[in-house]
Amino acid sequence: MSASLILINGRFHTTDRANPIANAVAIADERFLEVGDANDVMRHRGATTDVIDLAGRTVIPGLNDSHMHLIRGGLNYNLELRWEGVPSLADAMRMLREQAERTPSPQWVRVVGGWTEFQFAEKRMPTIEELNAAAPDTPVFVLHLYDRALLNQAALRAVGYTRDTPNPPGGEIVRDAAGNPTGMLIARPNAMILYATLAKGPALPLEHQVNSTRQFMRELNRLGVTSVIDAGGGFQNFPDDYAIVDQLARDKQLTVRIAYNLFTQNKGAELQDFQAWTKMIKPGDGSDYYRHNGAGEMLVFSAADFEDFLEPRPELAAGMEDELEKVVLHLVEQRWPFRLHATYDESISRMLDVFEKVNRDIPFDGLRWMFDHAETITPRNIDRVRALGGGIAIQHRMAFQGEYFVERYGAEAARQTPPIARMLEAGVPVGAGTDATRVASYNPWTALYWLVSGRTVGGLRLYGADQQMPRATALELWTSGSAWFSSEQHQKGRIKAGQLADLAVLSGDFFSVAEDDIKALESVLTVVGGKVVYGAGDFAPLAPAPIPALPDWSPVNAYGGHYRPAANTRSALPHLCAGSCGVHGHAHGIARKSTIPVTSHTGFWGALGCSCFAF
Repeated sequence: MSASLILINGRFHTTDRANPIANAVAIADERFLEVGDANDVMRHRGATTDVIDLAGRTVIPGLNDSHMHLIRGGLNYNLELRWEGVPSLADAMRMLREQAERTPSPQWVRVVGGWTEFQFAEKRMPTIEELNAAAPDTPVFVLHLYDRALLNQAALRAVGYTRDTPNPPGGEIVRDAAGNPTGMLIARPNAMILYATLAKGPALPLEHQVNSTRQFMRELNRLGVTSVIDAGGGFQNFPDDYAIVDQLARDKQLTVRIAYNLFTQNKGAELQDFQAWTKMIKPGDGSDYYRHNGAGEMLVFSAADFEDFLEPRPELAAGMEDELEKVVLHLVEQRWPFRLHATYDESISRMLDVFEKVNRDIPFDGLRWMFDHAETITPRNIDRVRALGGGIAIQHRMAFQGEYFVERYGAEAARQTPPIARMLEAGVPVGAGTDATRVASYNPWTALYWLVSGRTVGGLRLYGADQQMPRATALELWTSGSAWFSSEQHQKGRIKAGQLADLAVLSGDFFSVAEDDIKALESVLTVVGGKVVYGAGDFAPLAPAPIPALPDWSPVNAYGGHYRPAANTRSALPHLCAGSCGVHGHAHGIARKSTIPVTSHTGFWGALGCSCFAF
């Protein structure tokens, strides 16, 4: 059989234990035809076969994020200024100030998650005063994890918050001595106030939402992501907010495979939501590119334990069990897989009580179900999950909130949060992901760095050697491990004959680079279904050309997505000093002539955040 594409001279880490390493692959009909050495693979070369020499680069299966909010994130990606990976608050505020100048009225500047103050050299968040000074007339909304949002005065005016606006349940509008809103919104502990305020901003028109979703998928392809499981989300209504991705699927423009879950929308009427949906659609409906995956991550509102480690653990409502049981019973009757957001072991214990009760009445009998997050799950409850045939989808939220967790619960508790090694030891299926885009970054390499190094993005060591993952294990969690969560473990996750031909050729060798360098890895050639969807450097001519982001003032056109030091260093050459550097004062010229590598983002002075490195 002739191949449509052959890749040779690569170091293929297949995650197939029967054939772990190969140097060539042949692809036909969107699947791997043969995986082995070049002599065997080249037998499938035909007159129309494309052959790509990978020049010895490392190749991995396409990464699969087992818990992401791509559909919601794609609708807004072009509107958002990303602070992910930005090394200093000074840089972040420069970007915000520049974006405010180019953003037309009535649009906002939005920084929506994916960052933490601990990544900044200054180790602090911006102040409201700094936001007002940077953007006196353009509304600015900055979301920080799940705990707060910062609005400048222009944004307060845009959303209409005044001294007479009451605090919503579970949230606080911080006020000054005169009772006027300061611009700080706090989740106590319900993040609804943050998301409801964000939803007040102008939306993109339909054609721009199409472009925005394509831009987000391209950014994921750049990082080697070829599949995601979309976990639904608040303010993501089915089927209306799925129209864009439906259209892209019909037009064969998806470059990331999406398995999507349905998230309940109506508090107090959750059962009715699922009763309606189970009549409309069945799990597995769709294609290898876009398919329905079941219910969750929210099943009933009363079962939501908010993961804000700045606040005490919330106690779930007394009536939670009854509400959850009715929904789970219906889903099991309909043979719908389901997933449930659960952060704390105390919540998980009560949820498992419900699942075990339903299982006694109507056996799960192999039905796919899973917990999402499970940061503080205990060994006892891990064993209960295993007994019911469940899985656990973990994310690198601790990489962004670890410092807060340690402050509240202590370093010893953090060493087992989440207890991934114990999950694997118990034989529970585990898949890795990000929970992007609002709390943690969508960058899988940030997550892989956290798994391998045991450190937060701010550098705090959370885990000992017993909890750090070997690199091969971490990769499996991001590939074959995640495939279980969409019942596709025989379809994807390995570079293996018969599986879907999804892979990423890396910019460096994940298995040998220094731990800190894992964060900077990306793909130079991404293939989905045997088709090149992204290429960089020598491989760029093989890939579809990038399209400009719409509207033309989008932050994506100015900064791209996740921060890339090399590109941003070049763009930051003009002197943009807003004040003296904390190390050299205004004597930047002296600093630049020094032998100290002040221009290096990873060097000593750059790590301390000396503003000289930006010039």
